[in-house]
Amino acid sequence: MIGIIGKKIGMSQIYGESGVLYPATVIETGPCPVVQIKSLEGKDGYNAVKLGYRESEKISKPLKGIFDKVGLSGMKVLQEFRVDDISEYEMGNVLKADIFKVGEKVMVRGTTKGRGFSGVLKRHKFKSGDASHGCRAKRVPGSIGAASDPSRVFKGKKLPGQYGSVTHTVKGLEVILVDPEQNIIFVKGAVPGSRNGIVFITKQS
Repeated sequence: MIGIIGKKIGMSQIYGESGVLYPATVIETGPCPVVQIKSLEGKDGYNAVKLGYRESEKISKPLKGIFDKVGLSGMKVLQEFRVDDISEYEMGNVLKADIFKVGEKVMVRGTTKGRGFSGVLKRHKFKSGDASHGCRAKRVPGSIGAASDPSRVFKGKKLPGQYGSVTHTVKGLEVILVDPEQNIIFVKGAVPGSRNGIVFITKQS
């Protein structure tokens, strides 16, 4: 289940072998050095590899101690990836786009675009009222109340509110192109987030 940290560059299109045009997301993957290795036999109790991405000087003292042990400068983004065999990795190893192969399935996790305070049409895909014939309720949710029993609005009622800016994972995306020289991969379909947003790509078994 090894993965990598990357940056969403944007959307594009790419032709498949059969000549079909697919929508694709371009992702810059790494380079991500191995910052820490956790083992099942150690105090952590599980096998995992912690990767870093994007150098940064603004780090806390506890994190600085971790980076000093490896001899690396501070990293802005850290992420753990569970692995079955930690013997394949060493401290300071750098993972890049070449860990992926064309045809592999991956899942991508990112933060969706923040839409601010939104109404029910945009947030919950409600149907609008008629645009004519005297309709006075074009973009409102309608009645939300109940009768004297239970005389309240149930929790979870779909109403206007904050929309977007949440963590979302898309599974089953196919890698359709790998460019090790530019350190980018193309995955079929869309991934969460805006351009230049941080994403976490994990291989699917």
